[in-house]
Amino acid sequence: MSDMIKMIAAIIIFATVACVGLAFVYDGTKETIAVNKAEKLNSALKEIFPDADSFPPISGKLESGNPAVNFGDAYRATKGGAAIGIALNASDTGFNDTITALVGVGTNGKITGVRILQNTDTPGLGANASSPTYFIDKPANTKTFYGQFTGMSVNDNITVKKDGGAVNAITAATITSRAVSLLVSEAGKAGSAWLAQNGVAGNTAPEASPEAAPEVELQAVPAVPQALENGGAQ
Repeated sequence: MSDMIKMIAAIIIFATVACVGLAFVYDGTKETIAVNKAEKLNSALKEIFPDADSFPPISGKLESGNPAVNFGDAYRATKGGAAIGIALNASDTGFNDTITALVGVGTNGKITGVRILQNTDTPGLGANASSPTYFIDKPANTKTFYGQFTGMSVNDNITVKKDGGAVNAITAATITSRAVSLLVSEAGKAGSAWLAQNGVAGNTAPEASPEAAPEVELQAVPAVPQALENGGAQ
């Protein structure tokens, strides 16, 4: 009996030490993780809106017209104090898990760029959604999967060609391709509607939908902290 008690005590002590050690590791790395995440976000925002000089966060949350797509933080892209677009953090379910992307929408109702922030889909297949070396225009090899959305109108049928749209799907990764296409389409519609509701959209923006993107009052908020971006499967 005493041997069993000693063994149980040893296990408890070992588990306690391990937990404490993990806590110290997490506490020591969480700041670095936060900084890296912020840097990726800032990099993605600048890639989507290279002409913008600031990205103040939008107060409130935009709503998606499709329950499969969720929106996170959103940012106004401004140049010289004037809004030139909006960037939305949008998520959809891919082949393995959630795919998250930053989608830029210009005041002309067109997608200014897409950057995959999170993607755990199959390497070599769905993961190509975020790969800067996977091209859909072989043999020219000038346009990535996520790059093909740039310049599309929010009124276009942003879905894969198999479903009647204009998006070139990733080979053997239709589920991932559909997921990214859907989140881009929904972010485009909601972002353009928000811009129209706030008086900064051009003539090509679709009519605002109260359900899809409720009006959000602009407030003075601090610029995006020095802090985001990445990557998708079948």
